[in-house]
Amino acid sequence: MHRVTRLAEVAGAPVYIVHLSSAEGLGEVVRARARGVRVLAETCPQYLFLDEDRLALPGFEGASFVCSPPLRAKEDQEALWKGLSDRHLQNVATDHCPFCRDQRLPGVDDFRKIPNGLPGVEHRLEQVFHGGVAGGKISLNRWVEICSTAPAKIFGLYPRKGTLAPGADADVVIFDPHAGHVVSAKTHHMNVDYSVYEGQALSGAVRTVLLRGKVVVDDGRYTGASGDGRFLARGASITEP
Repeated sequence: MHRVTRLAEVAGAPVYIVHLSSAEGLGEVVRARARGVRVLAETCPQYLFLDEDRLALPGFEGASFVCSPPLRAKEDQEALWKGLSDRHLQNVATDHCPFCRDQRLPGVDDFRKIPNGLPGVEHRLEQVFHGGVAGGKISLNRWVEICSTAPAKIFGLYPRKGTLAPGADADVVIFDPHAGHVVSAKTHHMNVDYSVYEGQALSGAVRTVLLRGKVVVDDGRYTGASGDGRFLARGASITEP
């Protein structure tokens, strides 16, 4: 983290840090931004809600939680939430690695052979609301910024994405802040046989999703079709600290 921010400083170039997981790493971002380096950074849901104790679960259960960087201590979670509140972290993102349990078995005798990464993209929006807004750590507007506006700006898709305005795509999420529910592999839509967030009680839920004006999620049920997706060429990024 220190090396990459110093290289960005020397080169006069912006840098984007993915999967920031620790208070120590966040400290490097804060110090670099204080020097005027154009550093943008994200964290992931697993670093906000899971900790390294999951890796010590008995048997081979800990293999279900292997990701890079690895899960950290509980103390790091609070630092990351504060980083989101203080705007040193710009968004909460995640890749999606839905390896089923049997697909991780090659690593039984050698952890290096465990397929790396966690499944969990489905609940990202709800989790940031639950831990951030309902948890009193960020405002409602900051939640929208973290999950929508900031990623669209950083990745060159704004104002087509990330805002409700004339000329933008009619991408709309209708969210019920009172529709509490419990995360479970029995009810999620992801094609994987377990959930790293099994039993997590969330404060709110996504009810309806419109993609370019078309309803693709209706009362929690997917109603879209193959071919709904569309390639978008990136434009210029908005990379101010």
